[in-house]
Amino acid sequence: MAEHRFRNGWAAAGALLALLPMAPDAVPRNPAPAPPTATAPVSLTGAAAGSRFVPGPCPRTAPEPIEALATARCGVLEVPENRARPGGRTIRLAVAVIPATSAKPAQDPVVFMAGGPGGEVFDDIPFLVSSGLNRDRDLIVMAQRGNRYDTPDLACPELDRFSATSVGLPSYAPHTQRLMLDAVQRCRDRLTAGGTDLGAYNSTENAADFADLRTALGIAQWNVYGHSYGSNLAMTYLRLHPRGIRAVALDSIAPGQYVSLPFAWSGAREGLENLYAACAAEPRCKSRYPDLERTLNEQVRELEARPLTLNARPPQGGAPVKVVLDGGALVNLLVAKAIPFADVPAAIDELGRGRPERFARARAAGSAQVLGQTAHGLTHSVVCAEWVPDHTASDVLEAGRKAFPDWPEEVLAQAPQLAFQEQVCRVWDVPDRTATQRVAPVSTVPTLFINGTGDMKTGASWARRTARTLPDSTTVQVPGIGHWVVPQSPCAQKVLASFLTRPTTPDTACVTHLDWKPFTITPK
Repeated sequence: MAEHRFRNGWAAAGALLALLPMAPDAVPRNPAPAPPTATAPVSLTGAAAGSRFVPGPCPRTAPEPIEALATARCGVLEVPENRARPGGRTIRLAVAVIPATSAKPAQDPVVFMAGGPGGEVFDDIPFLVSSGLNRDRDLIVMAQRGNRYDTPDLACPELDRFSATSVGLPSYAPHTQRLMLDAVQRCRDRLTAGGTDLGAYNSTENAADFADLRTALGIAQWNVYGHSYGSNLAMTYLRLHPRGIRAVALDSIAPGQYVSLPFAWSGAREGLENLYAACAAEPRCKSRYPDLERTLNEQVRELEARPLTLNARPPQGGAPVKVVLDGGALVNLLVAKAIPFADVPAAIDELGRGRPERFARARAAGSAQVLGQTAHGLTHSVVCAEWVPDHTASDVLEAGRKAFPDWPEEVLAQAPQLAFQEQVCRVWDVPDRTATQRVAPVSTVPTLFINGTGDMKTGASWARRTARTLPDSTTVQVPGIGHWVVPQSPCAQKVLASFLTRPTTPDTACVTHLDWKPFTITPK
């Protein structure tokens, strides 16, 4: 789904072939060559014509330097912008290889595919390192085409500025839609005037970029770890470029054969149902908040009919800003996990008692946008080509009614965190690629699914459906964790590490002892 990382969910709430199995002991014993450290380009045998890796300095990250890059080997992967157009433009994708901390690392590195689409991968490195991804093997990250530190960079500061002001606007009002579409149009006009082929920024080309990267770095086998849209991309990569893949780990699965705007409502319903059930199973929470679902339903209806306009101070500091809290904003804040899960029952109860401060502060956080951090151009090119075209506005509304029959249609007509997408896609105007993406990968490559039961973006149950065509797969659900599980759960980190060591027999025992964290109980 559209990228809204667990660490900055506040800001995000205002926006948007079968293979033979290979056991661990069958991995080649000859070390794969280390990525080049010289400055000469490296040609890619067997890769797309015109692709090559060029070693070079690591990106100068902002706003702060990333410690792990101090010892990383970096460069850019040069690839065709559109592989269907030989002789066309070449683009440059930023790459970093972060060395393993082990004195005797495994020879099969792990490559990470970030969420989004459009999520900034270098910003994820500290979370990957703290999760142990480079403990036993090298960790490879590459900015997906169009991301920050790439050339071209498909950032849309026009949309960042809109998102910053939208916290003070009704979520789904016609005026809000006009302002968003104007920002989308200005971004599109600027990118296309610079020669960008927006139709080439899709999952098929993204996957081919990673296939070229493995060849460029001289890696015989590697492991793939993707989260959210990165899991979607990893499955596309597994389906189209299976050679050299030892194992695949999918965190917060967003399966390409299913993901769409209506899909978003099922994820929101599943996550909220799990939240209600967890509160009911905890005696103190059940006693203090016995009518949690009814209270939320009432507040969505009430706020959509009579929005609140308040001044609220952003949690990250700064002067108070005007915010509008309506039914759409309330739903988007919950789906974005702008309120920590442990505090959600208390926040809903306070809202029902006329105290909207928690939600207002979370809404205000969206006023502080980092210009250029998200590659909205990639976001729209993927969403408009792969998620939107094969359904109608009435399909979105019907999915919303099925998930939340008590909520107003003004809220249900817009997929959570994906407002006005049909109108946006008419402006963005890229070819329909749903037929290409609505294909399940069929493979015996060992696959791990890790999902959180608190995830309101991509429901945990989708993992079991997706695993049907991946017979050598393991499915794990971590209680009480939302989107992007591994950085938030030491147990999930252990499971992933075990899987990378023994893909066919990972140790998942720690999951059986997990439960939701205790909920915040406020005085009556």
